[in-house]
Amino acid sequence: MNDLFRAIEFSAAGQAIKSSSWAFPVIESVHLLALAVLGGAVLVVDLRMLGFGLRRQAVAEIARDAHPILAASLAVMLVTGLMLFTSEAVKCYDSDPFRVKMASLALAIVFTFTIRRSVTRAQEGRFSPLACKAVALVSLTLWFTVGAAGRWIGFSG
Repeated sequence: MNDLFRAIEFSAAGQAIKSSSWAFPVIESVHLLALAVLGGAVLVVDLRMLGFGLRRQAVAEIARDAHPILAASLAVMLVTGLMLFTSEAVKCYDSDPFRVKMASLALAIVFTFTIRRSVTRAQEGRFSPLACKAVALVSLTLWFTVGAAGRWIGFSG
């Protein structure tokens, strides 16, 4: 596996990003902006499910309005994350923070587009308030872990 990570980092794309004085910071800035936008799209829905704010609007309506923003920012985050990874794949190979981030990202994506989506699209009253709160807390925890582990990567090895 280490050979694969080496091949990725020493590819033309990986070396171009690594050798440029501006590419990594610009890509990382776009990556972090996408994470912030995604976080906002997640937060507005999850806080509503927790009973905070936007009480005049149904959860389904807020989730429907936030979904395109969530999907677009996730796409940007994934593309820029892949670009960042190509420039430091070897560092990521033995990185616990990278593993935590990738695991929580995979779980967050699956959870968001399955369980959370089912709950947010359901008619009011189909799920108990406790179930909605639990889904919101799991969602917030997963996405917070993605962001925190990403920061942790920056401060490790």
